Formats: sequence, C-alpha cells, structure tokens
Amino acid sequence: MTIQWFPGHMNSARRKAAETMAKIDVVIEVVDARLPAASSNPMIEELRKARQRPCLKVLNKSDLADPDATQAWLDHFNAQPGLKAVANCCKKPNEVARIPRLCQQLAPHRNDGTKPLRMLIMGIPNVGKSTLMNALGKRKVAKVGDEPAVTKQQQRLDLSPTMTLTDTPGLLWPKIEYDLDGFMLAASHAVGVNAVSEEEVAYELGDLLLARYPDRLKVRYKLATTEVDGVELVETIGRKRGCVGKGGVLDVEKAALILLGEYRSGALGQVSLETPDTRAAMIAAADEARRVEAAARLAGLEQDDA
Repeated sequence: MTIQWFPGHMNSARRKAAETMAKIDVVIEVVDARLPAASSNPMIEELRKARQRPCLKVLNKSDLADPDATQAWLDHFNAQPGLKAVANCCKKPNEVARIPRLCQQLAPHRNDGTKPLRMLIMGIPNVGKSTLMNALGKRKVAKVGDEPAVTKQQQRLDLSPTMTLTDTPGLLWPKIEYDLDGFMLAASHAVGVNAVSEEEVAYELGDLLLARYPDRLKVRYKLATTEVDGVELVETIGRKRGCVGKGGVLDVEKAALILLGEYRSGALGQVSLETPDTRAAMIAAADEARRVEAAARLAGLEQDDA
C-alpha cells in the first residue's frame, strides 16, 4: 500500500503560505521528534529557500521521542546553514519560552526595535503547531485536536509589541517519495484515516518497533519471543488483549488500533522511528531498488525489441 493524502484545502494553504513567506523574517517548522525527517515537508524548505528565510526547526513532542535519537537529529540539523534545531515539549514552559529568543538570533536585523520580528509557524498536520502557538501566546488562540487538518486557515497572534506569530494549516505534499515515510506519518496520525489501512500501518509500525525496541515490546505485551514480524506482533497483541469476536475470530483491526494508540500516546515509552543513520540507509535501499527495477524494465524493453 502506498499512502498519499493531499486534501483540497492544502493547495490553497500552500499558495497562501507562499504569499505570507514574503512578509515574515523567520520560519518555525514544527516536526514530530519521533520522525523528524519523515515529518519535514520538502515544500516548506523549497518556499523558505526561495525567499532566503532562516528556519528554526522545532522537534516537537520530544517527551515521546528517544532522547539519543533526538540528539542525533539535533546534531544533524544544526550542521546545516540557515537552520537551527531545538527539541521541544509544549508541556514545559521553559522550553517554549526559548523559541522567540532563538528566532531573534536567526534574524538579528530585527533586534533594533524598529519593526517587529515576524515569525511563521509551518509543518505537517498533527505535529503540535496549534498547541505550540497556544503555549507561546499563553492562552487558547488556535483550535487543537488529536487528528490531522484541524487548522484550516492562517491565524495571527501578537506576542508582544516587537513580535508577531502566524500559524498556518498543516501541509503535506502531493507525493510522498518513500513508502516508509507514508507509513510513519500514518502511524503518527499525520494522515487522514480515509487514506490508510490501519492494519497495514500497524504491521509496518510493528516491524519498525521490533527492529529498534524489541525488549520494550517484549515487556509491554508479555511476548515469549520477539522473533516475529509486524503481522505476528499485531495478532499476538490481539489475542493477549482479548480482541476475539464470535467463533473465536481475531479482530485484527482492533488489535492494530491498540498498537497504534499505545505508540501515539507514549504508552510504549520514548521511541523514535528513525535516526539520521537509519534514514540514510532507507533512502539508499529505496534508491537501489528503483535502480534495479529501472534496469530490469530496460532489459525487458530491449528483449522485446530483439
């Protein structure tokens, strides 16, 4: 299954974001700390670089992510020009309070008080943009919900006489390049449920977690062994949690939702689905598979011609 989700309102949101980009000083890109690269919209980088705008990349929900993986990502992003990365948990006021100061450092020409520092929050759906905006404003100014695409239009907030903040709707991009990214985004609830099969997403999530955190799964679900794949993991969870219907038929969808729900809520502990190293390996493997497929296709055409 290939996951793609690009509702109609995202097209207009992208156009509006491009217009707003010309009027701001710093982009605050909010990503999910558990999958910082997979949840980073390439359109945002394209738009900000076209306008030569610096970016503060906020690895949000850091309380749910593996601290070692988060540090590796911070090192990775902070080595890039025009980019500053910071881990953030909106439940910690001291972490939220750092964000305007870091934006000021990225736009020193706005430190003279003649014009306000203008910040634009961007990111994919359900990474916590609106929660961050509310935390920065210290009041509820943006609607928040545990589902993608809650924010439908831009909202502006004056943080002080010298700082303004604009929130944007969550933006995905028209074509997700790597299949695994689609599954990670769906597992993290950044994609609408109408675009995915919860069972298949849970199977892929299970494979990732078995590869990275087998001991944690073994304890959480009282597994006799972790020498299983994602399908077997979901089925085992279903049997152990009583997801059995009439005639003893296993309710796989219910079991899948248990795994997805416990990952999303943090019940599995601090986990990350990717690191800079695993992402590089994933991209290399995907590119090699495409090369092999293209070569096979070409060989088939040449054989047909012969």
